[in-house]
Amino acid sequence: MTFRIAVGGIHTECSTSSPVLMQPEDFRVLRGADLLGAEYFNFLDADGVEHLPLLHARAVPGGPLARHTYEAFKAEFLDLLRASLPLDGLYLAMHGAMNVEGMDDAEGDWISAAREVVGPDLPIAASYDLHGNVTQRIVDQLDIFAAYRTAPHIDVRDTMIRAWSMLVKTIRTGEKPGVAWAPVPVLLPGERTSTEDAPADGLYAKLPEHDKAPGIWDANLMVGYVWADEPRGTACAVVTATDKTAAKQAAEAIAMSYWNAREAFRFGPVTAPLAEVLDIADKAETQPIILADSGDNPTGGGVGDRADVLKALIERQFDGAVIGGITDRPAVEACFAAGVGAVLSLKIGGSLDPNSPSVETEAEVLSLDDPGNAAERQAVVKIGDITLILAARRRPYHNIADFTRHGIDPASVRLLVVKSGYLSPELSPLANPSLMALTDGVINQDIERLSNNRRSQPSYPFQKDFEYQADAKLSSRWADRA
Repeated sequence: MTFRIAVGGIHTECSTSSPVLMQPEDFRVLRGADLLGAEYFNFLDADGVEHLPLLHARAVPGGPLARHTYEAFKAEFLDLLRASLPLDGLYLAMHGAMNVEGMDDAEGDWISAAREVVGPDLPIAASYDLHGNVTQRIVDQLDIFAAYRTAPHIDVRDTMIRAWSMLVKTIRTGEKPGVAWAPVPVLLPGERTSTEDAPADGLYAKLPEHDKAPGIWDANLMVGYVWADEPRGTACAVVTATDKTAAKQAAEAIAMSYWNAREAFRFGPVTAPLAEVLDIADKAETQPIILADSGDNPTGGGVGDRADVLKALIERQFDGAVIGGITDRPAVEACFAAGVGAVLSLKIGGSLDPNSPSVETEAEVLSLDDPGNAAERQAVVKIGDITLILAARRRPYHNIADFTRHGIDPASVRLLVVKSGYLSPELSPLANPSLMALTDGVINQDIERLSNNRRSQPSYPFQKDFEYQADAKLSSRWADRA
């Protein structure tokens, strides 16, 4: 007998402080054979299972989705889902921190719409980023939930396999799992909750122990996403299980472990205001120093077009810095018009967000990178002793290949500046030392200064003097099942 599993989803996270709305062109969209052949999805191969690819849209984190962007993707996804019926299961690869114009629970809307199409009896599994936000509406639609257990995220594919494997298991065995969750009124940035640092490392190391308990299939601790000022923002524990009592007990234990550790979370690298970390860099005798411009990190929802770090380095006449990179399409186009070797006056920064600081300076064009699409162009310029990579579109520079593509060896530079929070798995081992600047931007790490008009209260650290006791809730579909 062959089982039919449909696969799709939407994956991004959105800072509600960013004025730059996501448009369709910001997404990489996979359909059909392209979806099944993509790196993250190529595990979808099992005897007796036919996988039906729908649509998967993934974007670098940013501002909220323009409503028309979301509605168009959702409509196409639902049309493909209807056309794939009948099914034995549905797997949704999500992130969990998407924000859409005029909508507080976008994933809840997406998953609920899918449930309406497939009906109440079909098992639905979802994989999430641990920085996603969860709601009762989301939990009520699902039978299976699995989230990343690492930050930086080195277990994305493993998490997807966990969710998919549980779905295949329930289809083949007839066992019917459900989901329990326990919200925790704590909302901290990922940079203070990295699983490479205490206390998060210990908390996440205990999750596999919960998995081994009778009746438990998968245990998760969600940090949530702090830079969206919306009611659903919260940490939580989420458990997939076949035993309701065991699920509630596990979720409550995980939730309380996070609550009890809330005051112990700290930044992992040396962290200070920009001027202070540049003072450290000035005096350092080792290299490469890697400095994270945390407030403008595009992988956390930052705009990526701020030039305040560049300005500070120019003012210091810093010798031997490489900055990867600043998003500024007009500056890139000016470099292409001038050509390699040209020296021109450039305004750098503020091309997307008018509130982002900019710099006007003389720059020499060192190289131009044109992959055939104007939106993907990059230009490398020299400003004094500072090398800067400019990008036509928002993107991170978190992999070694992002630099070697331009003939730059990250290990050989004195100071490497990246728009990042905690460093990526590729850059982190190179850092000697790693510094994080508390820079301004739409994902400012000083979260207690953030606009806090719509988040549920009380919530730590926005409020500190209150008590909490975990109370796990079952999904309504599981609670109603005998």
